[in-house]
Amino acid sequence: MTETVRPAFKRILLKLSGEALMGDMDYGIDPSYIRQMALDVKAVSDIGVEVAMVIGGGNIFRGAGLAEAGMDRVTGDHMGMLATVINCLSMQDAIENAGAYCRVMSALPINNVCEDYIRRRAVRHLEKGRIVLFAAGTGNPFFTTDSAASLRAIEIGADVMIKGTKVDGIYDKDPMKHQDAKRYDNITFDDAIQQKLGVMDTTAVVLCRDNDLPVKVFNMNQHGDLMRLVMGESIGTTVS
Repeated sequence: MTETVRPAFKRILLKLSGEALMGDMDYGIDPSYIRQMALDVKAVSDIGVEVAMVIGGGNIFRGAGLAEAGMDRVTGDHMGMLATVINCLSMQDAIENAGAYCRVMSALPINNVCEDYIRRRAVRHLEKGRIVLFAAGTGNPFFTTDSAASLRAIEIGADVMIKGTKVDGIYDKDPMKHQDAKRYDNITFDDAIQQKLGVMDTTAVVLCRDNDLPVKVFNMNQHGDLMRLVMGESIGTTVS
């Protein structure tokens, strides 16, 4: 009798950058890319893994960038939070079209569009097998969506935070610019901070470190890698 292979994690939080949703476009949302990502997420949900997601807003607005151009930082950050709501609604649509149940929960109250973020309700949705998208960051300016992802992952008791990027892990230098860049299979939180590897902003890394939340970084453009990672294969880089 063959033994059933079980997923390595019961509950995950998947963090995607807003820029990822652009696909090959210069800005906005690429429907074909978001459709493929929705199918990958649904496949993981279908095997019984509870999936929460945080998506950035950089494909539409970036609060820090607007501030550099002269806009009030708090106003810019609020615009960035609304951009993440737009991205979460588009992902919700793609996930539901793929045949899964999905809820968007916002840190800013937008009751006609999505639910308010309430931790207990979020956990209940996950327990019922629904995919949950956390929008509007932490609801506060000056915090990135990386920090929001770390915070939400800790609040819901996720086993791991998985960060999707355009490269297959963390390198000692930018692999797009340096052919001799070396990829790490494993690295500590302290080393990631000291070497300024740009995994996430320092606040997010420290949150994960202080709450023993491992982070896995992988290439989200490699179809099937999310499933392999969740099943316990050595994909990308583990920060712990």
